Amino acid sequence: MIWKKFIKKFFNIQYFNKIVSIKQAIIVRMDLKMGKGKIASQVGHACVIGAENVRKTHPNWFNEWWINQKKIVLKVKDDVELSQIQNEAIKFNLPCFKIVDAGMTQINSNTTTCLSIGPAPENDIDMITSKLKLL
Repeated sequence: MIWKKFIKKFFNIQYFNKIVSIKQAIIVRMDLKMGKGKIASQVGHACVIGAENVRKTHPNWFNEWWINQKKIVLKVKDDVELSQIQNEAIKFNLPCFKIVDAGMTQINSNTTTCLSIGPAPENDIDMITSKLKLL
């Protein structure tokens, strides 16, 4: 088990001699016209809930991600596109979690605002999100 300690020093997980970086992607719906503060709040919810989900289901990914907490925030036009991205993540067995607003401020209750994918291997997340634009 000495080799595991060696790998831990380099902030990556090694699978079959291939270094894999771990990151989290947050995808935000733009059709809701949320204010900047509301978007920040929803992205914060997605980061925390997504990470906690992965901590329980994929502790190795979480532990590796926790070192640098790499993340990216992307945008989609509407709920249909968000659902398509979620379905792709599920198809590739990536942990994902939709954030649904409570409806106390700008958004109606039970409205999906964003999606967290990961933390998971960066290459896997990029297969699904590479066509999306940065928020």
